[in-house]
Amino acid sequence: MQNKKSLFDEKTELQRKLGLPETLSIVINRIIGSGIFRTPAPIMFITASVSMFYGVWIVGGIATILGALCYAELVAMMPRSGGPYVFLKAAYPPIITFLRGWAMFFVSETGAIAAVALFFSENAVSLFLPGPAKYPVAFMAICIVLILSLFNSCGIKLSGFLQNIFGLLKIAILILIVVTAFSSGIHKENFSSPATNMSGWGALLAIFTALRYGFFAYSGWEGATYVAEEVKNPSKNLPVSLFAGIGLVMLLYLLINSAYINLLGPVKMAASKAVAVDSMQAAIGSAGALFVVIAIMINTFSNVNAQIFVKSRTWFAMSRDGLFFSPLSKIHPKYKTPNHSIFAQAIWATILILFSTLAQSAYEAVIDYFSFTSAVFNVLTFASIFVLRRKYPEILRPYKAWGYPYTLIIVLLIQVTFMVATLITALVPSLLGIALTATGLIYYIYFVPETSKINN
Repeated sequence: MQNKKSLFDEKTELQRKLGLPETLSIVINRIIGSGIFRTPAPIMFITASVSMFYGVWIVGGIATILGALCYAELVAMMPRSGGPYVFLKAAYPPIITFLRGWAMFFVSETGAIAAVALFFSENAVSLFLPGPAKYPVAFMAICIVLILSLFNSCGIKLSGFLQNIFGLLKIAILILIVVTAFSSGIHKENFSSPATNMSGWGALLAIFTALRYGFFAYSGWEGATYVAEEVKNPSKNLPVSLFAGIGLVMLLYLLINSAYINLLGPVKMAASKAVAVDSMQAAIGSAGALFVVIAIMINTFSNVNAQIFVKSRTWFAMSRDGLFFSPLSKIHPKYKTPNHSIFAQAIWATILILFSTLAQSAYEAVIDYFSFTSAVFNVLTFASIFVLRRKYPEILRPYKAWGYPYTLIIVLLIQVTFMVATLITALVPSLLGIALTATGLIYYIYFVPETSKINN
């Protein structure tokens, strides 16, 4: 197991081949996936208000940027593979670190891979099979996860190149949708909210309930921190990629949501099962619908690829520290990639996809399943900046979080409120996520070596 001091240097057995374009592309590819094409409809349904709808996206974006301020300090100080796992390891006792990693593997991170793979498959299958097709969708999602896992086991250089290509393609697609949506003018009547009785605490609860889907649409912004040991000049390139990537995506999200509202209006939007498809169909007919389906497939395919690429590094880091299944620490002798970690991740994502076939709406079910657990550990991760400033005041910090401690306090307030709202509005899925996380205690007590439980 690595000791704590080794977290603060840049020595690594992996290969640093990712520059600023690649890390920026990872941020963009990890954020822009299925969320912006699927979550606007449930967000509008929950809020039932154009102003509250925008509020969800703005609050989500601001919270993400403020979170990035904290992450930038942490990753510049600790350029190690594993992202949040590494920050928790430096700040807290090993049991906290382990449970976060366990929850990431069995609940949140592979759950996100499964959700986006399912959304890709739903759109791909819809081109050939009209109507419900739950099992063909699950089969295709599993195939995509396995094929992309195989691809990512063959080296990092080509993966980095494809991140750049997909990143540019995603931006172009979203801009084209926005231009098309407003080409016939602005339909002001569509920006008027329907009558609603929500106000005060009811409105606040609606916003934070909808944030479950808003945060999912913004999720992945920290993706580049997972591969910090493979980034050139990480103390500079990682913070820059976080701020530039999140800022660009937030602008694109506000534009494309405006495009949806302009074409459908809030009532039709809230009732839509495929808001992006319905919007483009309203704009240019069946050709628009087909274009959006293809655009969604490109975006979600590249997002699944980016997730598989970056998240596998966490299981590698945990195993290297003696806190996870030991075979996952092995690196391929030729490609220098953590292939055992990649394929273990693929197997569990496959199991989650199979499990999702039992739910009426697999996509939303997977999101509900991991949202609360993710929020708990997000609070701990953001709070680690406070812990580490006191625990290691002498460590060089190439970047310090702007506005600290006020930015940190705001982030924590948003996250805690979101966490409580999620527990209230998605109790059963939240409890399932907690239960599966708690099973990690059995593994920790009986299988983690005692040397790995020492807080070095």
